[in-house]
Amino acid sequence: MRLSVVFFTIFLSCLAYAQHPSSQKIQTGAEQIQRYLPLLKNKRVGLLVNQTSVIGNRHLVDVLLAHQVNVTTIFAPEHGFRGDHDAGAKVDSSMDAKTGIPIVSIYGKQKKPSAEVMAQMDIVIFDIQDVGLRFYTYISSMHYMMEAAAENGVAFMVLDRPNPNGTFVDGPIREEAFKSFVGMHPIPVLHGMTVAEIANMIVGEKWLQAEKPLRLHTVAMQHYQREMPYSLPIKPSPNLPNDQAIALYPSLCFFEGTPVSIGRGTDFPFQVIGHDSAYVGDFSFTPRSIAGAAKYPKLEGKTLYGEDLRHSSMRGLQLAPLIRWHQAFQQKQLTFFSMPDFFDKLAGTDKLRKAIESGESEAQIKASWQPGLSKFKQMRNKYLLYR
Repeated sequence: MRLSVVFFTIFLSCLAYAQHPSSQKIQTGAEQIQRYLPLLKNKRVGLLVNQTSVIGNRHLVDVLLAHQVNVTTIFAPEHGFRGDHDAGAKVDSSMDAKTGIPIVSIYGKQKKPSAEVMAQMDIVIFDIQDVGLRFYTYISSMHYMMEAAAENGVAFMVLDRPNPNGTFVDGPIREEAFKSFVGMHPIPVLHGMTVAEIANMIVGEKWLQAEKPLRLHTVAMQHYQREMPYSLPIKPSPNLPNDQAIALYPSLCFFEGTPVSIGRGTDFPFQVIGHDSAYVGDFSFTPRSIAGAAKYPKLEGKTLYGEDLRHSSMRGLQLAPLIRWHQAFQQKQLTFFSMPDFFDKLAGTDKLRKAIESGESEAQIKASWQPGLSKFKQMRNKYLLYR
């Protein structure tokens, strides 16, 4: 009898585990086509998508066309519709060779489509895999598209996807004086939100510069929890090729405002740190030109020395690498913050750069962020879709 009770208890435990969200496969917003397809019936549809906008092994464009949805326009963000443009490279408007649908670039001088373009649609769908950082420009493109939609009476729909850095909320809050395309919103570097939650916040906090209200629809994920590990099936941009690069991106992206290489032009971008004159560590690598990923990489053709972080357990936003490399440059009497304006835009403030220059520790710098982070967490609470 006692043995039967034990087996019954084990059975109930297994059943409870099977029914728990963390034991079930995440269902993205795009995969729940039955929830949003009725909203697209007899509508002219624009799509802000890229190579990550897939359902299984089919692109969202192809899926919608197979369901007789009238897709009139595809909008291309940074890295292009197919995700094959280098960071910062110009994205041209063109025609999709497979479907014949016009592709309108919204990366470059024209970050917001014209009224003439918006007049060709009734609703715009955003479905792009983000990585959860303020300076990753997909949420900036989403903001501008939301603004264009509101101005022209076009509805806007966000199909949600996981945030691979979703467990972290860290970094300085962007100050108004440092607003830019890599810092559109007054949020921390790591905001711990999904794109649908960010869209809700943009509307709720009235950050859109539009006189008309936006008709926003969001399709939340099923079986998703913020603390879940999530491995991206498709690289979100050319220089974030794997989970390790995405995990190190919050800490290493700041090196873009310095002379130091973080592996652009190698097979392991955002997973190494190196320089030819001042360095920490003895790992060596040589950046080279790579089409579609690093046409003119920093320190191209030079043998660089530094750190190999491909197996590092570093996660979230860590300042130790910046501080020790700054010290190495000081010892060689070399300029570390060679692009201070760009560094400050990434940080959303000049206080981080000045604190490192003055010799403050990581603990001191992070302590200065806490009041702002506390206020942000209170503000974001009402926009969270996943508790």
